[in-house]
Amino acid sequence: MDSQPTFRALADPTRRDILILLRDQSMTIGEVAQNFDMTRAAVKKHLTVLSDGGLITVKARGRERINTLDPTGMAPLRDWLTFFDAFWDDRLNALKTAIEKDLQ
Repeated sequence: MDSQPTFRALADPTRRDILILLRDQSMTIGEVAQNFDMTRAAVKKHLTVLSDGGLITVKARGRERINTLDPTGMAPLRDWLTFFDAFWDDRLNALKTAIEKDLQ
């Protein structure tokens, strides 16, 4: 899976704030917009980027669009961090082994 849309979505502090809002409850565009000093259209653009990044789902309810946090969208980020976590574990273990060998 291409993780670029996820990282792009998370790069903006406003979008990260929107995710925190959606953590507690699903919201319409208008409900999200009430929490920010920007136009409804600007909030909709942020929500579109979050949706494209797989971090939220959007469902129609009549004329409204309900935005819901999708925690499975964090998988690309988790996978990327896990790779580097394992990389550094391996490097640090190798360093430890080399230091212990030199001390003997």
